[in-house]
Amino acid sequence: MILAACFLLACSPRSYVISRMADAASSGGEVFARDDDPELVRDAVPFALKGMESLLASSPDHKGLLTALCKGFTQYAVAFVRQDAEEARDPEARRMGMERSRRLLLRARDYGVRGLSVDREGFAATLSADPVGAAARVGAEDVPLLYWTAAAWSLAVASSSDDPALLADLPRCEALMRRALALDDRYDDGAIHEFFVAFEGGRPEAMGGSVDRARRHMERAMALSGGRKVSPLVTFAETVSVRTQDRKGFLDLLDRALAFDARSAAPEHRMDNLVSQRRARWLKGRVDELFLD
Repeated sequence: MILAACFLLACSPRSYVISRMADAASSGGEVFARDDDPELVRDAVPFALKGMESLLASSPDHKGLLTALCKGFTQYAVAFVRQDAEEARDPEARRMGMERSRRLLLRARDYGVRGLSVDREGFAATLSADPVGAAARVGAEDVPLLYWTAAAWSLAVASSSDDPALLADLPRCEALMRRALALDDRYDDGAIHEFFVAFEGGRPEAMGGSVDRARRHMERAMALSGGRKVSPLVTFAETVSVRTQDRKGFLDLLDRALAFDARSAAPEHRMDNLVSQRRARWLKGRVDELFLD
């Protein structure tokens, strides 16, 4: 008993320190969100992510770390890796960048599923067999995990048109995101509604899409953010306006997004708005490729 007590006393401080470090690391995303220098954030994020992965090795069920890793890898893959690849002029650089983005998104998805599985025995297996039933097991406290897992997974699916196995995962993404929507449609100032702008607006009617539903989601997202996030405008332009070949609407939405003072207004969404404006400028430069007239 004395030996056991000594062992516990030796281990307990280390576990406590790791737990506190994990708490601190997983709650530090606001610093990046408020930064006004995307290149600085681009260079810093990989170190932060690798640091959290190191902590996770010592605290493998830390839900905060798993959520932060899911979110962080998704944001890094989309904001920097994928965007760089799409803008690349060299076809091989573009292919390699898109493949790297896909791998990072799948890593994010895996962290998300791990997080959702904490204290839910058999969750991953149920998610595969009965996505709606699995999603129903998740409560409001895990809306961030639901959102980021579904976002990462669906983006990986969207970049894998040549992978039928991954395409078959789309109902799982939808089940997770619809559960998040039902639990808290206000999450992150309308982020879930923005997902459904792309989900509803990017598919033709014959495949279950709906321009009207996409527009309602866009309006709800803008209302929830009080107009302080421009990403719903860019998402609607890229999906609905392009699919319906509404060139004027496309340009109007992008101009609205670009007119927003991303550096001074809405500091809590500063990085998101700067990244969205970069995409808006890139899309606007491709207008003649995207529209027939």
